[in-house]
Amino acid sequence: MTVPDRPTEVHRAPYDSSGAGMGLDRWTLRSDRIEATVITLGAALHTLTAPDRAGTPAQVLLTTEDVGALLGPAKHYGVTVGRYANRIADSRVTLDGEDHPLLPTGHGVTLHGGPDSFSHRVWQAEEIPDGVRMHLHSPDGDQGFPGALDVWTDFTMNGADLTISYRAVTTRPTVVNLTNHAYFNLAGEGRGDVLGHLLTIDADAITPVDERQIPYGPFEPVAGTAFDFTSARPIREGLAQGHPQLKLSHGYDHNWVLRERPADGPPVRAALLADPGSGRTLEVLTTEPGLQVYTANGFDRSVVGPSGTRYGPFAGVALETQHHPDSPHQPSYPSTELRPGQEFRSSTVLRLGTAD
Repeated sequence: MTVPDRPTEVHRAPYDSSGAGMGLDRWTLRSDRIEATVITLGAALHTLTAPDRAGTPAQVLLTTEDVGALLGPAKHYGVTVGRYANRIADSRVTLDGEDHPLLPTGHGVTLHGGPDSFSHRVWQAEEIPDGVRMHLHSPDGDQGFPGALDVWTDFTMNGADLTISYRAVTTRPTVVNLTNHAYFNLAGEGRGDVLGHLLTIDADAITPVDERQIPYGPFEPVAGTAFDFTSARPIREGLAQGHPQLKLSHGYDHNWVLRERPADGPPVRAALLADPGSGRTLEVLTTEPGLQVYTANGFDRSVVGPSGTRYGPFAGVALETQHHPDSPHQPSYPSTELRPGQEFRSSTVLRLGTAD
């Protein structure tokens, strides 16, 4: 007889930690298998705790309790990224023949929604069944993007599954691409690097990029290359294999083109991450067409985690479910346009487990 999962516990508490006057909250979601905390700054997944194969729990996200760091060098840790995750070339979009200059973030692009992105905002939160719903209103012209945009990010827990669901509506034609930017280390926060983690990605191609990390040309097959994770292998093995694309970012910071999934269907597996030492596994399922993998190549040890560890390169890995980079300038990619009367929807499941 199968024992049903007990209902998820949901608790709210103030979150200050040197962020005096910001009115931040921390929401805790707890099942009989995993626990997560979400903070209202950036609608961020702040911590995620799961057991190893022996049943010993550990917190598996890179994080910090310092709000100053969350507004600075850790500004993308676990946050809801928007309005547009990843890069838009030349810091502009054109919709219905009208050009919209965007605020740049450097290197001739607008990255992750602009210099004052959703990760810097304090979201409104309310309890929902098995979780918490975050809401943000982004006014017309925010960072140069047209249309007043309302965004909702739901975090819900069921057993060992944490689901992140997004919804957005606009008052004018605009572009939207939302993701979560958590960094995972399944050995546990502060316990070495992720180079020995085994990674599987359900994709047969990447979007190759130029020196600005902007896609060019057709999709590039991964077979036989450093980007071939069609079967599980250690991250370090791919890095050691070498590839001209890896020289651009000193590691992985690339978008994989996921295998086709049913339109408007449920989330389908995109990746599987496993730590052989602890036995912890993370299965990522999504409705999105792409997966950006970033191995924290640029980390400079300026962020200190709760363990006292200063995070350097490869301290964690981000698995960002998303539409492809620079889609507004790539007509062959799935569209990221959103128009009045339409509703943007996306869902990603983080499924924790263990393996022998």
